[in-house]
Amino acid sequence: MTKPPPALLLIDVQQGFDHPRWGQRNNPQAESQMARLLMAWRERGHPIIHVRHHSTEPDSPLHPDQEGSHFKAEAMPLAGELVFTKHVNSAFIGTGLEQYLRSHGITGLVICGLTTDHCVSTTTRMAGNLGFDVVLVSDATATFDRQDVDGERIQAEEVHRVHLASLQGEFCQVTTTGMVLMPQD
Repeated sequence: MTKPPPALLLIDVQQGFDHPRWGQRNNPQAESQMARLLMAWRERGHPIIHVRHHSTEPDSPLHPDQEGSHFKAEAMPLAGELVFTKHVNSAFIGTGLEQYLRSHGITGLVICGLTTDHCVSTTTRMAGNLGFDVVLVSDATATFDRQDVDGERIQAEEVHRVHLASLQGEFCQVTTTGMVLMPQD
């Protein structure tokens, strides 16, 4: 039996992440890279899974009553593409994601989305721990400036870089959109 191709897992590509409350962001091209991946997966007929975050906090831009909970245009699911809704950082908690992947024999994931250090990292770590073969696409994810425990600002690019480094080799292979889309011989 032929092994299914890896599923493209798009995490929290939602309008609420455009809200100014998040602050300064790195990688303004992340959504265009996500769109490239999505187009390639659609053309190849490979499995596509969208994950959205529905916050339980009423004032969150990602609360289901807010427009920010809607998907961004670059990652709008098409009819027939699977959508899982989560309420915590991991796409595996409180969803049927793991069951779906296992029941369809999908062992590989290509992950992209928002944000690098929260839902993308948490989902990547869990996927690796659950035994999935994970590729994380560095230029198709982004994050925001953060404050450290002393109140000092850490720039988004540094947060992004450090989180990718902590995932590489332990939970996934970190690569770029260009490398993922490179023709296979």
